[in-house]
Amino acid sequence: MLYSDKVMDHFTNPRNVGKMDDADGVGEVGNAKCGDIMRIFIKVEDDIITDVKFNTFGCASAIATSSMATEMIKGKSIKEALELSNKAVVEALDGLPTNKIHCSVLAEEAVRAAVKDYYDRNGIEYGDELKSCPGHCESCESCAGH
Repeated sequence: MLYSDKVMDHFTNPRNVGKMDDADGVGEVGNAKCGDIMRIFIKVEDDIITDVKFNTFGCASAIATSSMATEMIKGKSIKEALELSNKAVVEALDGLPTNKIHCSVLAEEAVRAAVKDYYDRNGIEYGDELKSCPGHCESCESCAGH
């Protein structure tokens, strides 16, 4: 299995690792098949994600996609964070092996779960933009590489 230099960089030097005791939103997702678990913490001020941290238990791809996703949403508005797609994460990492695409889906889902938690804690209404992935990657059009 060949990983891009960016995947290796984010795996060996992950950005934004840690947890946040005073997070405004926490999202945790997992994949029972591979055992990967991601938890993303966000700090929000005036609708902007001012800080983000992650804890991931999983393979190199799971750690790299968590790291890249946090980098991609830091300093962005909640709306921009919700537009983060697994495809964008894969592209930012210069690709992932096909059997590791699900890690990028988990990263997207963890971000969405953190935003949903933030909305729930603050009584903010939301619609379909926070629908979660059904997890049928092999038949999913939105998953990169499938």
